[in-house]
Amino acid sequence: MLSTGTILRNRYRIDEPIGHGGMGSVYLAEDLRLEGRRCAVKAIRFDATLEPAAIAELQRQFSREASVLARLDHPNLPKVSDHFTEEGCDYLVMDYVAGRNLKELMDDARRTGRFLPAFEVLGWARQLCDALNYMHSQPTPVLHRDIKPSNIKLAPSGVIKLVDFGLVKLLSDDGTQTVTILQGRGTAAYTPLEQYGEDDSHTDARTDLYALGATIYHLLTNTAPAEAKQRFLRPDILQRPTTLNPGISPTVEQAVLNAMAMHPDDRPTNIAEFREQLLSETSALPGATAIPIYAVATNKRALLLRKNGAWLAAAIASALLGLLVTLLR
Repeated sequence: MLSTGTILRNRYRIDEPIGHGGMGSVYLAEDLRLEGRRCAVKAIRFDATLEPAAIAELQRQFSREASVLARLDHPNLPKVSDHFTEEGCDYLVMDYVAGRNLKELMDDARRTGRFLPAFEVLGWARQLCDALNYMHSQPTPVLHRDIKPSNIKLAPSGVIKLVDFGLVKLLSDDGTQTVTILQGRGTAAYTPLEQYGEDDSHTDARTDLYALGATIYHLLTNTAPAEAKQRFLRPDILQRPTTLNPGISPTVEQAVLNAMAMHPDDRPTNIAEFREQLLSETSALPGATAIPIYAVATNKRALLLRKNGAWLAAAIASALLGLLVTLLR
């Protein structure tokens, strides 16, 4: 762990730890060259028992990953601005995203005996689909491999940010194989079977799709889905979302279950296809194509006004007539 006040690369002063996982830790830091800029610094330390040649190869792969991530530019992804190695540890520097993660919001809802509103969750899902479609559509497709509620932050502006690139993989140009950048298996509730094992070369965009479906399942039901390894042994162990939250529409439920199919071939072929299935019922709503979730609240108010428009018009007319009579007396 880095101590508060530690300065890395004569530029980044560590303020405090803000996250920790199997691959390393994430720190809030101040950029000493750009006054007022705060950033997130991810420290990644490889297994010290590895041979020096193996560590050197992992560091070369890390440098390649960081270079690819630095070229990504999307409103729902934090911008990677720097990477370096210092005293045997690799560091990735990216924008600091203020706000709370979706696991915190979900936990708040569960503690008060309620579910997150479905229209909010679907608004977040729309933004995540946009980000993943962008990542998967790169000349060298990028897989996230660790999508889960705690890795998704809601910025104060209402924009969703998919953070923590710790388990990223890069697909080969022809999409036939993946190149391991950082070892790790993700979080069990959101990890498909093909991501387990020493050789997870069968992972592709549908691996992220499984994790996204599992994340939406959790956000809508307040219940983590059964792990893929458990489902392999007991196919009926996964509860249908509507048994946990009857307010979920059958269309949304089926889209989520399709994304979480055990075999990749049984899932939608890509993120765009899944998005179409998931949001088919909301495509006609005002602002359905808008990205910021804060627009959804406005749309909801608009729908209420439209539904009760006649009553409101009559009430306003009555009030104006009463005011006019009073003035004429």
